[in-house]
Amino acid sequence: MKTTTFIEAITEAMAEEMARDERVFLIGEDIGLYGGVFKATKGLIERFGAERVIDSPISEAYIVGGCVGAALVGMRPIPEIQFADFITPAMDQIIQQAAKIRYRSGGAWTCPMTIRVCCGGEVGGGLYHSQLNEQWFFSQPGLIVLFPSTPYDAKGLLKSAVRGDDPVIFFEHKRLYRSLKEDLPDEDFTVPIGKAAIRKIGKDITIVAYGLMCHKALEAINVLEKDGISVELIDMRTLLPWDRETIFESIKKTSKVILIQENSKTGGVMAEIAASISEEMFDYLDAPVTRVCGLDIPMLPFAPPMEHFFLPNAEKITRAAKKVMEY
Repeated sequence: MKTTTFIEAITEAMAEEMARDERVFLIGEDIGLYGGVFKATKGLIERFGAERVIDSPISEAYIVGGCVGAALVGMRPIPEIQFADFITPAMDQIIQQAAKIRYRSGGAWTCPMTIRVCCGGEVGGGLYHSQLNEQWFFSQPGLIVLFPSTPYDAKGLLKSAVRGDDPVIFFEHKRLYRSLKEDLPDEDFTVPIGKAAIRKIGKDITIVAYGLMCHKALEAINVLEKDGISVELIDMRTLLPWDRETIFESIKKTSKVILIQENSKTGGVMAEIAASISEEMFDYLDAPVTRVCGLDIPMLPFAPPMEHFFLPNAEKITRAAKKVMEY
């Protein structure tokens, strides 16, 4: 076992997969000699060379488009989008090309590509370095969307993604990079795609979250337990395809559910989860499906007090849970 930070887990996963499979290569802005803006690729160019750790131009369209072509001829690229805020130039390549290749070719072609995307607030990054946009990809059949919340899952899910045959959007919350440490096994391991994790077992309320919000939920749970409220926390880990069975089984037990996402409320991942729960689990519910989300504004504010006001936090989650318990 080795104590490992979230970002170290990502670096280890890439290094191990590159050593295991010579078809795996990295490409992105400043990932080579500089080691990445967050140092996720530090030391990899020295180990694997400039042909497999490629410093790209500042062009997300080029980065992803080139990787689609490489994947089609048998490579397994891991492109990096330095900030989620700048992924829009690559949307055609992701949505119109990568996501549709398997379907349009009747399964004859696949696109084994894992796009690492740095995202998230609570770091003072302001409007162009703090965004989340997982909902853009959550609605696209043909993609897999992952959003780990722990170093173990970050490493295990990334390795599973690289070994798979479908395009993956792999979201990494920058607030977790160095704030989390976990003992990871020395031996090779993976985490299954499509399976949620039950982080805490409870009987009164189900909370569903992912990424940084799992940790905000845990803070709230510590407060709620002192008031005698037992919470079951489900970490989605995989957003697409999401684990309906685990979430639904928990709701059958608790009859109450709170859905948490950092992103704005309207049109988000949790809007779809809420609709599915209402359609398929209505008879089990003893209270309205409740969401705790970011505000519906065009950007994440730069000023710390405004950023705090925008983002979900333990206080907001605690207040929502107590309101749900009134039913």
